[in-house]
Order: sequence, then C-alpha cells, then structure tokens
Amino acid sequence: VQLVESGGGLVQPGGSLRLPCAGPGRAFVYYNLAWYRQSPGSQRELVAEINTGVGSRQVKSYAESVKGRFTIPREESNEIVSLQMSGLKPEDSADYYCNADVGGITYWGQGTPVTVAS
Repeated sequence: VQLVESGGGLVQPGGSLRLPCAGPGRAFVYYNLAWYRQSPGSQRELVAEINTGVGSRQVKSYAESVKGRFTIPREESNEIVSLQMSGLKPEDSADYYCNADVGGITYWGQGTPVTVAS
C-alpha cells in the first residue's frame, strides 16, 4: 500500500497548511489513519488519528499540543486523509508522516516537511 503525502512547505507563524495523504483509493475507508511528526533529534510523535467509524462512531483524537488547531478529516469520498493545520507555531516544524493501519499491518508515507518561521 502506497501512501503519498503532499502540501508541506514554509509558512509564517499563525499561518495554515493542509497536508493531504492519498491512499489505496476507496479501500482507504477500511484503514485506521493517523498523522505523525518528527523533528531532528526527537522521536516520532502521534499528532492526530481517526478510526474507521462512520457518523457517530467516528472517533478522532489529537495530541494535546495541537488540540484546537489541527483537524484530521477524511475527504474525497474517504480516499484522502488530510491534516488541516492552523495557528501554526515554530515548534510545529517537523517532517509529517501519514500512517495507515489495517488488520494490524502498518504503512507509512515518505513524509512531507513543514517549516514554521518568519
């Protein structure tokens, strides 16, 4: 399964970015999905995740450091999972990775860099 992230780049503090991650087409709906990030010298950390639930059974969770600023919507008929980031801070600078899990098998994208600086 190939995951393809995009949307990274340089943004000023307080700005916004959307990172889309494309997966295996319509089958993506069966995957638990997440976004992680890793900055130099740090461990990879979970930023946001969304389960396979629909409607009231859909569950999203966020790291405390991004709550209220980031969201993780499924889009394009569930063929894309995005990380919508707003109110960006310099400490959000990192490589961001899309993660997909189905049946205990985990897949990773190649990462997309985000730099928050003035």
